Amino acid sequence: MPTFTAADGASLHFTDEGHGIPLLCLAGLTRNGSDFDYLAPHLPPLRLIRLDYRGRGKSDWTGAETYAVPQEANDVLALLDHLQLESTAILGTSRGGIIGMFLGATAPHRVRGLVLNDVGPVLDPLGLQRIRDYIGQRPQARSHAEAAIALERFAEGFVNVPPGRWMDEAKRHFIATEQGLDINYDPALRQSFLKALDAQEGDLWPLFKKCCDRPLALIRGANSDLLTQSVADEMLERCPAMIYEEVPDRAHIPFLDEPESLRAINRFLGLLI
Repeated sequence: MPTFTAADGASLHFTDEGHGIPLLCLAGLTRNGSDFDYLAPHLPPLRLIRLDYRGRGKSDWTGAETYAVPQEANDVLALLDHLQLESTAILGTSRGGIIGMFLGATAPHRVRGLVLNDVGPVLDPLGLQRIRDYIGQRPQARSHAEAAIALERFAEGFVNVPPGRWMDEAKRHFIATEQGLDINYDPALRQSFLKALDAQEGDLWPLFKKCCDRPLALIRGANSDLLTQSVADEMLERCPAMIYEEVPDRAHIPFLDEPESLRAINRFLGLLI
């Protein structure tokens, strides 16, 4: 199992596949590198790198105080150093996009370009409240089959989802135990999320603006409750060269195998050649 050791001794899991332009994929808040399984078969030949943040997936649990964007950004830089990569393009889903913007502003020489999947400099309170409601909580479903039904039932804004997709999601993000299903991340992530939410001040526009001088793309779920249309429009106004695609029948977050998502990613990759 490929791992590297962070500065504090944490063992962090990653995958590194293929050859060519490096594309580092950073997942959502509670998720891991498997988020990009739907995208991977559709990518052109390249070097696909995925990281499980600390406390998620197969990486070590290191405590609520370490589950913060600056620490996770430092872990990304440590991974690049481990792989001896001077720089990489980043595809960031939700939390991963925030980390990408942070790195684009604080370590611009390490970021060749950035794709943001349904995230921007301002996060809508409606979406944040939805995350607050579920983060760190074990699912009530006792089997993956039950979880798949629940995911589909409560997935507002998702239509025309590929057959079997909700079962795939259930198996990727819930662990089967004798007591039922469990989450596959440290429950202490809830504490760090709530602390960050309570302390939230201002917005991330300054970070976003510093990413506009390199290839940049935005994918937005048309029914997203986290990234509003007005924020996406302002992102385009502030960065007119940004590639933009809206994905119909998707809320937060697009799976990235939709035609619109693939069009944005392929156009973005074309700018790196």
